[in-house]
Amino acid sequence: MPLEPKLADLPRIRGALRFYQVASVITGVLLLLLCTEMIMKYGFGLELELGGPQGFLAFVPIDTVVAVNLSTGILMVHGWFYVVYLFSDFRLWSLMRWPFSRFIIIALGGVVPFLSFILEARIGREVRTYLDRRESEAAEAPAEASAAAPSAPGGPDAATSTADTVEAQQ
Repeated sequence: MPLEPKLADLPRIRGALRFYQVASVITGVLLLLLCTEMIMKYGFGLELELGGPQGFLAFVPIDTVVAVNLSTGILMVHGWFYVVYLFSDFRLWSLMRWPFSRFIIIALGGVVPFLSFILEARIGREVRTYLDRRESEAAEAPAEASAAAPSAPGGPDAATSTADTVEAQQ
């Protein structure tokens, strides 16, 4: 039987899901920028320069960048956001008590182009459905328990039932 999240963790899971979704979209966009930059650099021999003599933003030949090298900046920013993405993945994975293989699949979303967007939608839908189901089960459980429990003699229901039988006898 697979482990399920604790009922007390359900609110934390919603926060972890939101954090994962934001980190997933940012990491996915940065990964697409990185892939575009790699194609420009290794396919066409160009790097992205910010504020150089060619203009505010320009592609210049490799090793001729004299201003801010945005190609390197995109590489570093994606790397750091991937660390944040892995942390959000770990947090959601541990709260949901999924198997380790699930962690690895979600982690691949930060290195396989477009996978983070697909996983973000799929994981988000799956976790929200699970949380809604668990919360509705938790809400139904106390109602069923109180309906199934017999009333104690002399309890609040005893006065009502006694009054009803007195009225019925009259």
